[in-house]
Amino acid sequence: MRKFVLFYNPVSGSAAFKGKLDTMVEAFQRRGALLIPYRTKAGGNEGLIDFVREVLPQGIIAAGGDGTVHEAANLIMKGRLNLPLGIIGSGTSNDFATYLGINEDLESYFDAIVEGRTRRCDLGLVGQEYFINVASAGMMTSIAHEVAPRLKNALGKNAYYLKGLGELAKFRSWKLKVTADGTEHEVEAFLFVIINSSTVGSMRKVADGVEVDDGLLDFMAVRKVSLPQLMAVAKDLIAGNPVSEKDAVLHLQAKRFIINVDERLESDLDGEAGPMLPLTVETVPGAIEVFC
Repeated sequence: MRKFVLFYNPVSGSAAFKGKLDTMVEAFQRRGALLIPYRTKAGGNEGLIDFVREVLPQGIIAAGGDGTVHEAANLIMKGRLNLPLGIIGSGTSNDFATYLGINEDLESYFDAIVEGRTRRCDLGLVGQEYFINVASAGMMTSIAHEVAPRLKNALGKNAYYLKGLGELAKFRSWKLKVTADGTEHEVEAFLFVIINSSTVGSMRKVADGVEVDDGLLDFMAVRKVSLPQLMAVAKDLIAGNPVSEKDAVLHLQAKRFIINVDERLESDLDGEAGPMLPLTVETVPGAIEVFC
């Protein structure tokens, strides 16, 4: 019997996933497979590595938001588990799952997992920390850290938007020096993202030409522009139109980025607090298998 470890976050999204556990266990049993739950806890889940080595499953399924997927990917890489990752998006934001389209039909996705259908995906690396979808810094990027879990559970994505409205009055820019595969660029920007997929912040396509298996990452910075220009970029993003070719946006593709700034600025990795700048960001091609 094929076995899979379910790495689930009991408080992500609306905190309702716990009520779906039995349904998922039944769905896998119906396919002749065993689903073994592993409940996440605050403060770290390094115990998953030894648990997986003891259980010897055919894959790990992360059920939660982008932060849960981020943690699962890091545990797989740091523990050298060499197992495919499945993603059940049940958080406030599920960008990587949305990009891959893997949660649109869960019954079909369960078939794909049990049958072992996978795709190799790149990861980003900052120091010793991997990210699966996005590294960012600047205005708005700290909002995920500041919104209380209770508010996220009650309002979902609207909690981020409400917090974002409160940040508009404090909008400011930073002078960045960006080295992309040895070529230097300077830009004064409100924020930047380094992306692995084109779905960021629940916006389905922020750029053209972004692939999770091309061995490259994409840097996008929103330049310091007037408020009408900034609102025009936001309008396109909300409408699902890519903004990578807009004059207000600097877009670079590279295997390695070095980002410097003259003052203290905190980064964000997949919605989780990351290190202070400067950052060195590298692509790890084909680093992880993903069920899809």
